[in-house]
Amino acid sequence: MHIAFAASECVPFSKTGGLADVVGALPRALAALGHQVSVYVPRYRQTKLTDPQTVVRSITIPFDDKYRFCSVVTAGASAGVRFYFVDYPQYFDRAALYGGPAGDYPDNAERFALFSRAVLEASKVLGVPHVFHCHDWQSALLPVMLRTLYAEDSAFREVATVFTIHNMGYQGLFPPDILPLLMLPWDLLTISRMEFFGQVNFLKGALVFSDFVTTVSKKYSQEIQTTEYGFGLDGVLRNRAATVTGILNGVDYDEWSPQTDKFTAAKYSPQDLSGKLKCKQDLLNAFGVANGGAKVPVIGIVSRFAAQKGFDLISQIMDRLALEEMIVVALGAGDKPYEEMFQRLNKQFPKKIAVKIAYDNAIAHKIEAGADMFLIPSRYEPCGLNQIYSLKYGTVPIVRATGGLDDTIEPWDARTGRGTGFKFSDYTGEALLATIKQALLAYQDPSSWQMLMRNGMSRDFSWGASAREYGKIYERARQVRASANAAAAAADLKEEPVLG
Repeated sequence: MHIAFAASECVPFSKTGGLADVVGALPRALAALGHQVSVYVPRYRQTKLTDPQTVVRSITIPFDDKYRFCSVVTAGASAGVRFYFVDYPQYFDRAALYGGPAGDYPDNAERFALFSRAVLEASKVLGVPHVFHCHDWQSALLPVMLRTLYAEDSAFREVATVFTIHNMGYQGLFPPDILPLLMLPWDLLTISRMEFFGQVNFLKGALVFSDFVTTVSKKYSQEIQTTEYGFGLDGVLRNRAATVTGILNGVDYDEWSPQTDKFTAAKYSPQDLSGKLKCKQDLLNAFGVANGGAKVPVIGIVSRFAAQKGFDLISQIMDRLALEEMIVVALGAGDKPYEEMFQRLNKQFPKKIAVKIAYDNAIAHKIEAGADMFLIPSRYEPCGLNQIYSLKYGTVPIVRATGGLDDTIEPWDARTGRGTGFKFSDYTGEALLATIKQALLAYQDPSSWQMLMRNGMSRDFSWGASAREYGKIYERARQVRASANAAAAAADLKEEPVLG
């Protein structure tokens, strides 16, 4: 089967979050199963290509004000996957992927509409797939265009679409007058299509027009069909619940493994954990922590600093947590209020919390390897990757039981020796503090703690199983598309006038 991915970011070419990791790893796992896989992403300023070759010299993209002309380049194939880059410097040669300090770029709707349409046009030259697999609102217009503007195009009649929601909190909301600018029909501005409280909602369009919808964990696929987690689109998802499912993200153990990690001070394994102590000291040195020692538990945080991530709970409890024997090391960047919150806590409790405001891959690896515990108190978490990395590194996760965090972490039970971490359900500072104290107490028993570490290190969340599940979804999506085409053909036949 030929699957074409369309996404706004992909490692190692561009990244702001976990979406890039998925789009970088899942295609390789699918190719290993024998599928033909293409990946389309924008060519940003950050995209570094070795010997790029132009494969489509000019694609005409109509807008209401004027035509725009983009091209497609490739850097060849890697691990059986061919990567294509939509090249339009006026839109993508910018300092960041989606916006700057002042907020999102004001022309994001135009940028990603051009990208979606360019993918459709390029595929006619480079190979029309059996399935387009689109990711998040930035590629959400592709299934919309496919079933509206391209509805009569015979090249795409049998092509199915699968749309993956990586985070319901980001939907692509724009004013209604964006439709004519993008050459999209006004009849999309209805409650049954893309209208959302007077605005145009790109994500909603994909939920309506895609043949199948997936999310990045089973728990999250259930949560987003509720008012609490649906961000206003829960009704849309409930209406098509039969074609909504969750498939847990995998992780790339070539990149994240304590036995091979190139960023850590020492290597270690479940059979020989001695290297973790060297990693711990190296981590404390990296953060300039002088009061740490081998016996003082270190709690690590690596995250985008945003309201979703639950860091307001840390602010609520830090004065009491600081009374415990422990050190928090936090790495991240994001929303200014949360950056300032962490900096304020560092000044208030300099011996208890160390902070680096940055995106730093090397330091992230040092935290995974050197910390004893890893904290993710998210308000919601579609999947989460850091808790899975932490398991492999023997860094015991402390998580809130939501989304993929709930799917991947089994509560520790010292009596039976089963479990991989610690979980709390209530979104309160009290619940978080009680759970951290439970983990700190368990840490005091070294033999029991090592059993807990090894339990996590033995878990396998590699991409193979998830890729096989996606293969089944692609087949189901093609069946849905075939049924829709058959129903449309029958309706057309019924409407034909009888000549006599």
